Parts: sequence; structure tokens; C-alpha cells
Amino acid sequence: MPMNEPENAAEDAEARDVNASSSYAVLRNRDFLVYLIGRFVASLGQQMLSVAVDWELYERTHSPLALGLVGLSQMIPMVVCTLPSGHVADNFSRKRIILATTLLLAFASLGLTLISALNAPVAWIYGCLVVIGAARTFLWPASAAFLPHLVPRSLFSRAVTINSGTFQLSSVAGPVVCGALIAILSKHHSHPAAVIYALNVAASLACFGLVLMIRRQHVVAARQPLSIRNLGAGFKFVFENKIILGTITLDMFAVLLGGATSLLPIYAKEILHSGADGLGLLRAAMPIGAVVCALILTHRPPLQKAGRSMLWSVAVFGLATIVFGLTRWFWLSFLMLFVCGAVDNVSVVVRHSLVQLLTPDEKRGRVSAVNSLFINTSNELGGAESGFVAQWFGPSLGNTVAMGSIISVVSGGIGTILVVAAVALIWPQIRKYGRLDGP
Repeated sequence: MPMNEPENAAEDAEARDVNASSSYAVLRNRDFLVYLIGRFVASLGQQMLSVAVDWELYERTHSPLALGLVGLSQMIPMVVCTLPSGHVADNFSRKRIILATTLLLAFASLGLTLISALNAPVAWIYGCLVVIGAARTFLWPASAAFLPHLVPRSLFSRAVTINSGTFQLSSVAGPVVCGALIAILSKHHSHPAAVIYALNVAASLACFGLVLMIRRQHVVAARQPLSIRNLGAGFKFVFENKIILGTITLDMFAVLLGGATSLLPIYAKEILHSGADGLGLLRAAMPIGAVVCALILTHRPPLQKAGRSMLWSVAVFGLATIVFGLTRWFWLSFLMLFVCGAVDNVSVVVRHSLVQLLTPDEKRGRVSAVNSLFINTSNELGGAESGFVAQWFGPSLGNTVAMGSIISVVSGGIGTILVVAAVALIWPQIRKYGRLDGP
């Protein structure tokens, strides 16, 4: 089934010609460019908001538990809303869903602004975070499934690459800008976080206006009734399609086992002795690597052996994680995290492209929702797994926190490499998959 339906065959042929002549041909697509700018602005605001929420909660409570509840308050609505969000994305205009959820995010940020400015109880902050978590859960599948409508198939992998790169850029810029603003505002303003939340309101409204300008529409061919069978169609399709199941499984376990980001504060203080400045650099290393990788992929032809590229990228991710876990030299640690971010971006581009390319349009929302559920929950569970292993092999067995953290990271890297080998054997279709822009 075609990924996109251009107005005529000449449009797709022209896109292939332009694709061959320019690495940034996809940016000549007005609708995609408007979408890209809008999502970057929104993501930048959300990254700033996330940092501001953590900062304000710790300033007001001085409790690690208060920070732990941030992830929980956003994970619960994600789990609860995943199935209905996919159904909605497949049965209603995806553009309108993006607009509605973006507006809901603006209202939730406005609520945080008022709560912070009035110094209201922190329980209200968690209420707003639940709303944000629900809005994002409906936004993600609609946004992912809407992207194929904006560009021809021949340009889709480049669109995914650039879209991923701009998200990673916002992941670098957002915390930096937020930290600088809080430092400046704290000298002159009693509620600096409120200003950050207000900026995110403006960012969400700017994204709303830009998405409103997009001309392309998603037209539902035939709405399906709300039923258990239709709600579960995304899971059914994923488990029946071996390539999609294998790529999601690979990425999920790589994040679950190989993620070292939750232990970076311990590495910065106890192992690398680099302090807060070093922690900031370590946190920025992976997004920077992803941005650099996106730039490189943009200037290269679409991947010729996408399946093998994904398997090798995750294997290198595991190997770099092992080296990071063992080294005590700060700049080698930074380099290994940079490599992790770069190869992870290859995996993200291949996985997202395959999920959209191999899924019929009428199921893209539900399959994208399943994809988001597996990847996002693995992020949360991966942090918990890393902390549990570090605690068990550290203080629980009479070792230092540093030793427990090293064992956690290194064993996770080894586990990631073993998962790559298992996926390559169980799903040989992945190894054989070729060009991302192929038919």
C-alpha cells in the first residue's frame, strides 16, 4: 500500500529527482517545513518545562520522591490512554488531533504558570502533569501517522532523519536555555519557573498556529466503531508483522538494558569527579551525537541495508555503553555517550521509518501508539532497572555506590549486545531488509 498519495504520479517522480540532487530537498516541501518548525518550537518549550518542573519541585519540597512522582504522573495516563489514542488517530483527522492536543498542552502550561505564581500546593502541579501526559499520549501517534501525508515515500527517510535531528537539538537547547533563564530570573523574580511555564504556553500557541497553516489533510476513508477488537488492532498488527515486532523489541530492550543516563549523577560525582558542570556535559553528549548523526545521514543517500544498519548501530550502542561504564577518564566517557547518541539516532530513523512504511494508513495511528507505549515505558523502566541493579550490587552487597553503578552499566551493555544477537537470529527478515525508500 502506498505510504502517501501524491496528487499525481509526476509529483512523486519529481520528488525522486529532487531527492537525488539535494540532501535538503525535503525542506522545499512547504507543509513539512511548517510542521518541522512548529514541532521544534513546541519541543523546545516542553524541554524547558520539564527542567523547570524538576527545579521547582525540588526547591519547594527538597524531596527525591517528589521528583520520582513526576515520571509516574506522566506514565500512568500514557498507559491508560495508549489504546484509545491510537483508535482516535485512525478514525479522526490527525491534523485536528495535533491542534487539539497542542491547545490542551498550552492550557496545562497556563495552569502550571498560575500554580507557580500563586505558590499553590504542589499537588496541583502533578494534576497538570497528568493532563500533559494524557495530551502527549494522544499527540504522539497522531503526529507520527500524520508525517507520511506530508512527504512522498522517496523523501520520507530524510524527513524522519531531519525531524529526529530537530528533536535532539531541542533536547540540547531546551535545558541549557531553561537553566540560564532560571539563573537570571532568580535574581529578579520570586517565581522564575512561572516565567518558563508561560514561555511554553507561547511555544504551544506558536506551534498551534503553524500546524493550522498546513494544507495537507488526513481524510478518514471509513471510521471504525469503538470495540475491543479495533482497539487491539495495533497490537495484533505489530505481532503479526515480524519486521516491526523485531525492530520495536530491539529498540525497547536496548533502552531498557543499555541506558546509563539515570546513573549519570553518580558517575559525575563518584566516578569521574567532574561535579555539576561535568554532569551537564554528560547529559548533553547523547543529544549532540544524535544531532551530528542526523546531519551526516541527511547528506548521504538513504540507507541501502537498513536492517543491518539498525542491528549494527544497537550493537555499537551496547559496546560504547560498556566502555563508558569502565572508563574513569571524563572525555572518553563523554565520547562514548556521544557515540551512543549517534548510533541510537540511526536506530530511531530506521525503526520509525519501517513502522510507518510497513503499516497501512488506516492502522498507522494504532501501531504508532503501540510503538510509543513500548519505547516510552522502556525509558522509565530502564531508569528503574539501572537504579535497582546499582543498589543491589552496590550498598546491598556491601560495595560502594560507584561499584554498583559500574556493574549496572557494563552488564546492561553486555545485555544489549546479546539482545542484538537474539533479534538477528529470531527475526532474520530484519537482516535482509534493504532500502528505506524502496517500494
